[in-house]
Amino acid sequence: MPKEPAKSPFLRFLYENSLLLVGFTLVLITMVGQALTGWHEYNNDLEDLKLPALTLGQYLTSGHFMEATFENWESEFLQMGVYVMLTIWLRQKGSSESKKLYEEEEVDREPDASKEDAPGPVKRGGWMLELYKKSLSLAFFLLFFASVWLHARGGLSVYNIEQQQHGEPTVGLLEFMATSRFWFQSFQNWQSEFLSIVSIVGLSIFLRQHGSPQSKPVDAGNDETGE
Repeated sequence: MPKEPAKSPFLRFLYENSLLLVGFTLVLITMVGQALTGWHEYNNDLEDLKLPALTLGQYLTSGHFMEATFENWESEFLQMGVYVMLTIWLRQKGSSESKKLYEEEEVDREPDASKEDAPGPVKRGGWMLELYKKSLSLAFFLLFFASVWLHARGGLSVYNIEQQQHGEPTVGLLEFMATSRFWFQSFQNWQSEFLSIVSIVGLSIFLRQHGSPQSKPVDAGNDETGE
């Protein structure tokens, strides 16, 4: 039987938005942990370079914090953007993460502008509808490229401090982005995100998690494809 909505508006809001709220809370907790531990770690590095330590406020605007943050964010946004695109055309027999092999899916139908609760771009049609139909992947890829740029900006700052300490010339943004250091940081994060795609697609063929929409029903056969 369906659950009854909570009578309290506040409790109902918490229940209806609990997935995002808990997700944001976890992001905040881990960001605080990253900031505090990264601050101490970077000050140890600065001490080795005979440079003054940073306050926490200075660290939060430093290249070290920016680089560490956005090299991870870029891989997350890349993973989600690529995954959204791959699942449009590709299939995996038996996986809950795949569309069904041969049947038509609800997500493939053309949008109906006559639906009462249809989003604004659907009702307006034209170029706004065409853009809206691709808005999820576009958002992920825009966030990815923005994160790449911020990762490079932060990494450049740290790299040039090290260059100065070793008596080497500083470099510009494009020169830093051409270094093996920048691409090593990127590739080591990207491959872990692609591994997570392979893991959820492959493991969901044979394994189950009762109550999760990421899993097939517990009694579903291994060949059953889709949720």
